[in-house]
Amino acid sequence: MEKQFVFQYEAYASLGEMAEADRTLVEEAVKATRNAYAPYSKFHVGAAARLRSGRILTGSNSESEVFPAGLCAERSLLFYAQANYADDPIVTLAIASDPSERECYPCGQCRQVLVDVERRQKSPIRVIMYGGGSASVVRSTELLLPFTFIL
Repeated sequence: MEKQFVFQYEAYASLGEMAEADRTLVEEAVKATRNAYAPYSKFHVGAAARLRSGRILTGSNSESEVFPAGLCAERSLLFYAQANYADDPIVTLAIASDPSERECYPCGQCRQVLVDVERRQKSPIRVIMYGGGSASVVRSTELLLPFTFIL
C-alpha cells in the first residue's frame, strides 16, 4: 500500500516579508554565526530561540580536532536552554549560516533532538530556516522528521 506524507510550510523570499518578531530572531541567529568555531568546515552556523517568556537565547556550532566531538548550533542552544530554562519552553527557533548561499537546514541529529525537546516541553517549536536571503518555516519540529525515533 502506498501512502503519502504532505505538509504545509511558510516560504519567504526575503526577511522583509516576515513578521518583525521572526525577523528579529533570524537576525540574532545570523549574529550568532560570528561566535561559531568552525576552522575545519568553514561553515558557521548560528541558532536563536525565543522562549515563551520572550527571552532570546543564542548558540553556535563548535568543531573539534577530534571529529565528531563538535556540536551543531541547534543542539548547543537546545541543551543550554534545557539546562538553564527548563520551565520556559521554546516557542520559535531560527537557524542561519555563513556562508549562506541557501537556507540552512538542521542535520538529522539536530532534527531528532528538536523533536525530543518539543515532546518534553509538550508544545510545538516553530523552526525558521534562513539563508541566501530567503526562509522556510515549519510549525512543528515533527514536520522535519516524520519518521522519528521513539523509545
